[in-house]
Amino acid sequence: MMRGRDAIVWAVADSSVGRVVGVPGYPVTGIMEDLFQSTVGARWCVNEKVAFESCIGASSEGGRGLVVTKHVGLNILADPLITSVTHTIGAGIVLLAGDDPGAKRSQNEQDSRFYGILAEVPVFDPSTPQQVYDAIVEGYALSERIRTPVIVRVTERLVSMEGEVGRRRVEAPRGQVFDSSIWQYTFAGKHQLFHETAAREAIEYAERGSMNRVEILDGRVGVISSGYLSNLVDELAMKDGVSHLALGLVYPLPLGVIGDFIERHERVLVVEETEPFIEDQINGVLGKRTGHLPHGRIEVEHIRAALERIEDDRVEATFRQERIDERGYRIHPCEGCPFTPFYEALDALGLMVAGDVGCSVLMAPLGTVDVAVSLGSSIGVALGFNGKGVAVIGDFGLAHSGLQAIIDALESDEDLLVFVIQNHVAAMTGGQPAVDLRRVVSCMVGDVTVVEAEKMDKEAYRRIISEKLEENGVSIVFIEGRCPEGAEFQKIRLS
Repeated sequence: MMRGRDAIVWAVADSSVGRVVGVPGYPVTGIMEDLFQSTVGARWCVNEKVAFESCIGASSEGGRGLVVTKHVGLNILADPLITSVTHTIGAGIVLLAGDDPGAKRSQNEQDSRFYGILAEVPVFDPSTPQQVYDAIVEGYALSERIRTPVIVRVTERLVSMEGEVGRRRVEAPRGQVFDSSIWQYTFAGKHQLFHETAAREAIEYAERGSMNRVEILDGRVGVISSGYLSNLVDELAMKDGVSHLALGLVYPLPLGVIGDFIERHERVLVVEETEPFIEDQINGVLGKRTGHLPHGRIEVEHIRAALERIEDDRVEATFRQERIDERGYRIHPCEGCPFTPFYEALDALGLMVAGDVGCSVLMAPLGTVDVAVSLGSSIGVALGFNGKGVAVIGDFGLAHSGLQAIIDALESDEDLLVFVIQNHVAAMTGGQPAVDLRRVVSCMVGDVTVVEAEKMDKEAYRRIISEKLEENGVSIVFIEGRCPEGAEFQKIRLS
């Protein structure tokens, strides 16, 4: 018996993966920390794009690679991912994508399975620790057969789930290197070649169904599921005598297997999270589009209610617009945070402020930060404000993807004021070390100020903000401070 995250470690070891890189974030931080203990050379990377590109380099020389990222990280590495599919790779590459249905600790709900369609790569959506192990092992073999990366999607419930896992004899990697003969084709020719070879083989693999399981119990009602939810369906299917097709590979969809299952039943419900990914690719089924199931995180009671209304062609869906206090907490900075006076000064001045994902966004419910979209985005957002735009960014976000916006501001002679929270850690994901870019920024920007948070108060920050807003050009203020030990955002219960 072991957890899904332990099965990942076993599969990586048994697959002889040489390069393991990741970017911290929920729900994959713990997985990466486990891999640090078992994999020589595993390391954090500055962002997901660089992580994936380094795996392409290792792959070209015959080394297998693993990229560990949360769902939004796929957005960052999408450019090289999509191009690598028709460019082809050498040794296998697996992208382990951690989704967060319900947005428990993320800035959005996002379904990683759609990258299968966009990038045209296979996507595994395992449902048990054993399937997690098998998906990674099979993923490397498939990746090398069709010369593309593959995605293995996991969620927190899956990686925390316990189950029996059996290791199997895994063939040693072939040391496959990049085949430069692909350069004989034009870019359009590469895509045509992909559809005639790799895409066909991926479809054949999907139809063979080694990752899928089906149990026919009833000729009337059937359920199609994928991922962790297959376990919830199992709880109800046996009790209610409902047939169940659990898919472990969701792109390419095994349309032949699915079509046969649908033909054998009068009513078919698709159970999946977060979006209607499977449902939208097939006809004649019930699910999110028909109102039987909600979007986002799915629980047993949702499935039970849908089965009770299975005879209805459409159910009036109720869309809940959840508010912060409905989850029983309000977000505040950590107790003893040395940067609190800075945020208080910003709030008092009533400025339009672009914040970033991370510690700066914790003040958003209090009104200090007006816009906070994605990691590293605050500087670029502030460039669109009237006057001298104000941005707050953490040192981790600056290194991740914020630096380019400073370059753009300098090249375009923009007026910009950036405050960098220099706490030297990725505080909300477990305290991983952050890159210190003060020397790099000082080589680019003439107006750079460094202050120590412990020596500053609200009035001192107010003076600095006011002075910098009066100056033209780009101004950068690094606020140096220590993150409280064991820093993690606090959930303060409402009375």
